[in-house]
Amino acid sequence: MNKAIVTPLTQALAEGKLSRDELKSFMQRSNGPAAWRLLVWVLVLASTGGLIALAWDSWLIWPAMFLHGIVIVHHFSLQHECVHYTVFRTRWLNDLVGNICGLILILPHKHFRYEHCDHHTFTQLEGDDPELVPMPQTFGQYLYYLSALPYWRAKFTELFSHAAGQLTDDEKRFIPSVEYLSVFREARVMVAAYATLLVVMIATGWWAPLWYWFIPLMMGEPVMRFIRMTEHVGRPTVPQMHENTRTNIVSLPWRFLCWNMNYHAEHHYVASVPFHALPRLHEKLKDHIFVEPNGYLGAHRDILGQLFSGHGPAVDGTSNRGG
Repeated sequence: MNKAIVTPLTQALAEGKLSRDELKSFMQRSNGPAAWRLLVWVLVLASTGGLIALAWDSWLIWPAMFLHGIVIVHHFSLQHECVHYTVFRTRWLNDLVGNICGLILILPHKHFRYEHCDHHTFTQLEGDDPELVPMPQTFGQYLYYLSALPYWRAKFTELFSHAAGQLTDDEKRFIPSVEYLSVFREARVMVAAYATLLVVMIATGWWAPLWYWFIPLMMGEPVMRFIRMTEHVGRPTVPQMHENTRTNIVSLPWRFLCWNMNYHAEHHYVASVPFHALPRLHEKLKDHIFVEPNGYLGAHRDILGQLFSGHGPAVDGTSNRGG
């Protein structure tokens, strides 16, 4: 397999898909779009949380928690953008919001940043991409991944291993040695925060975090696994961006929740373009990337079609399904 690194920015410029002036305009960062989006985000979060309160003495509390959980797990999309420092123009705001999201999701922000950097460098390259989700070989494997059980097992193992001062060999490859202690400290602070919250809950009988955070988080994570599969699973394990990443055309509510990360191929082409400019970048690149016009469900039909047929994705150099 050719593991030559293909840089999205240089590839996009070299192939003439973007002019340098257009790219410069797309890469402009601002605090304004994120500020407005965060205001609406908090209102949506408060609304779904309010549904739990309204349904407290009813069986409807379970669908209410599930809906709230879908919003909670999409903090991942916001944290992901903060990792790239593209949510805000002000750098420390990206760090602050990213760490808050990480605390909500039980996903240490610094560790995620280093892991995600290698994901962009080695996208879909087996043995090099630390975030690669392998194509399931059976329907049972497909369902097991969607259950989020392997995800939580890996994340809790990482958290407690880091708190104990341990890194895997793969982690030592993408985390600079000078940052080892920072990663350990981050995990210890998070474990201490969760332990303190648990002690307070037991001592006071205040169980709101369980009903408004932890249970919805667990219920919602399979939805995030469903979405994350659509980004790369079922695409070729090759370095070419127009082949290894899938853009999904989804409705406005989903675009809002995922901070436009449905435009995932565009994001991989030029990762420094902020979320609010990705729709414009899509218009420039849509004829040169793999586009799934039927959204997340269409992507899963593609994945399941490959699984049951035993045939992998076609690689033809353009791979545009959007016409």
